[in-house]
Parts: sequence; structure tokens; C-alpha cells
Amino acid sequence: MRKALAIAFILTGCATSEIGQPPQVTPIDAPENRIIAAVSPERLALSQAAASRAEPLTSDGSLWRSGPSSLFGDRRASVLGDILTVVIEIDEQAEISNGTDRSRSGQEGMSVSSLFGLPESLAGRGVSLDPAVEASSTSGSSGSGSTRREEEITLRVAATVVDILPNGHLVVLGSQEVRVNYELRDLQVAGIVRPEDISRQNEITYDKIAGARIIYGGRGQITDLQQPRYGQQLLERVLPF
Repeated sequence: MRKALAIAFILTGCATSEIGQPPQVTPIDAPENRIIAAVSPERLALSQAAASRAEPLTSDGSLWRSGPSSLFGDRRASVLGDILTVVIEIDEQAEISNGTDRSRSGQEGMSVSSLFGLPESLAGRGVSLDPAVEASSTSGSSGSGSTRREEEITLRVAATVVDILPNGHLVVLGSQEVRVNYELRDLQVAGIVRPEDISRQNEITYDKIAGARIIYGGRGQITDLQQPRYGQQLLERVLPF
């Protein structure tokens, strides 16, 4: 029984690994559900696509076109399927430091010099009441802590408008994959944007995306070596020590 379980475990690990093969690139027409959810379930319940109204590209008696393809037309993303560029430039630093030092000391003493001749009587027997009661205490504590974080990311990725909320805000999702040899770099971005925050160059910065979700990672041989093996992860969850 144990041998069968061991063989099944080994075969399962071999079936899920890509031995001698580079990581597979996700097809372009893959469903968008593999990308992280950008909207909470409550907002998703309200995200019914607004009915798009076709506007005339030309007016009566005019030689100019007013559509996106015209010379002076608005090329910013506004309807389902439009594409815009998300600019991610994160350069943040945070440092927190604090310290605590506390000390306390106390001492109490009481002596009995005369009490109906009791001190003299006890002194003759070798017992002294000077002091009769004495107590002292000392306590102290100290602590210090510091936190420092530093992130710097500069990326640009194209995202697609996948939904339009009733208030006119756009739900955008974007992904980008680059494979070099046996390592795949994966970038995913999602969130909610206001059409008026999109620049004339059809770009928007990450700090103007509500509920922004940005994933930058990869998979492949190098990433696989940086992760503990399945057996080690299983033992770390099971063993109490």
C-alpha cells in the first residue's frame, strides 16, 4: 500500500511538471477568468454593461468626421473592447522605527525599636526586629522595532475594457507574457478607471485605477528552483516542529 502511494505521488509530480519543455504561453483567446478579479462581488453584481449608443460620425452639411478615426477625434478608450495603456511606475519607500524603555524600582522598610519589651526579649534569643519588615522590588523593560520597505517597478501594459459599470466607469483587464528560453515573465493588471482620467494619449497611470491589482511574476526553471518541493511544503504544513 505504501509503495503504491509513493508511486502515485511520484507520477503526479511528473505529470504536473514540464520536464525538458519551456513553460507554455497562454493562448491569446484564453478566457479572462484566469486573471485576478478586479471588482468585488458586490460591484460585479452591478456591473451590467451599459447600452452603447451609436453616434453619427458626420453631421448634415459637414465635411469633417467626428469619430475616433478622424484627425481631431477622441481616441481614448470608452466602449467594450477598446484598448488603453496602463503605465506602472512604482518608486516607494517606507521606514518606521520605534523604541520603548521603561524601568521602576521600589523599597519599603519598617523597624520596631520598642514594643512592650519584645525586641529586648527577642534580642536575648538572637532574634532582631531591626528592621522588622523590609521589601524591595525592581522591574524594567525595553523594546525596539523597525520596518523598512522599498519597491521600484516601471512597466507598461495594454489593457482591454471588459465591462462598463452603470455609472460609466470602465473595468479593464490586461496581461502580458514574455518567454525567454525556459523562463516566462507574466504581468497582469486589473481595476476600475474613470474615462476622464484617461489621457489624450490613451494612457492611464496605476495610481488612478480603483481597486488596482498588479501581478508581476513568472514561471519556469529558475522560478521552480526558488520554490521548495511539494514534499517539503507538505511536511512544513503537517509537522508541528
